[in-house]
Amino acid sequence: MAATKKKSESHEHNGAKQARGGLAQSVTPDDSLAAVIGEGPRTRAEITKAIWAYVRTNNLQDQGDRRQINADDKLREVFGGRDQVSMFEMTRLVNQHVR
Repeated sequence: MAATKKKSESHEHNGAKQARGGLAQSVTPDDSLAAVIGEGPRTRAEITKAIWAYVRTNNLQDQGDRRQINADDKLREVFGGRDQVSMFEMTRLVNQHVR
C-alpha cells in the first residue's frame, strides 16, 4: 500500500504550516477602511490587528467598558455612522469594507 500524507502535512511548505481559512484570506480594503489601516491587500487577521493598533494609538477604547470602541471620524465611516460599537460587532462591520 502506498504511503499517504497526513492531512496536516499536506499544508506544510518548507517545514512551516500555512495558514488556512477566512482569517488567512487576503482581501483589499475599500477607501474608508484604507484611511484607517492603509492601502494594499492584507489578511483579515492583519486588518483586525491594524484596527486594534489604531484604536489603542488614538485612545478610542471606552474607559468604562473596555469591550466598546468609540469611533472617531475615520472609524465612524467604517462603523456605518455609529459612534460606538462593541469589539464583537467591529469584525462584522469591517468585513463590509473589504473585497
